[in-house]
Amino acid sequence: MTKKLVVGISGNLTRPSKTNAFISHIVGEVADHIEATSAVFDIEDLGPSLPAARSIGNLDLTARSIIGQVLGADVLVVGTPTFKGSYTGLFKHFFDLLDPASLRGKPVILAATGGGERHSLIVEHQLRPLFGFFEALTMPTAIYASDDDFANGVLASEAIQARARQAVAEVSRVVGATHCIGLAADAQAAV
Repeated sequence: MTKKLVVGISGNLTRPSKTNAFISHIVGEVADHIEATSAVFDIEDLGPSLPAARSIGNLDLTARSIIGQVLGADVLVVGTPTFKGSYTGLFKHFFDLLDPASLRGKPVILAATGGGERHSLIVEHQLRPLFGFFEALTMPTAIYASDDDFANGVLASEAIQARARQAVAEVSRVVGATHCIGLAADAQAAV
């Protein structure tokens, strides 16, 4: 049986990044919980072909490889820094390139970072509708972390870590249920 893949995508354009550290933390928790391999990418990793691309075919091989991993993931963890109440432009552009049916049913954990609490509703007002459009299976628990939740670039808030664990538990149940359904279907087909 193939090992599951958890992919994190961060809307970050620079490094070091609290958003990348946050997404990496969540991806690591999910991968450990469901015994999966993992990869985390920043929008910056897609390189210079992303901004001008009008379709996936306009992207260079590195960017297409990253998109392939995102589309092939068993679980996505998506996050973005918050600028003026929304996600980064290239983060949105990345998802604009995907086919509307490409994320249908895919389990997704939503996360965001921002300078303060006034941006905390980005996950509900920006990210959840975006992934609703794709008919992705977003977890009920979304996670927002502000600058105060980090110490030296590392997630330090126990409350935010608890929310992350809750989202990890939710996605683990979904992935486990999907796995059980797949096994049942395989058993039925063998009859």
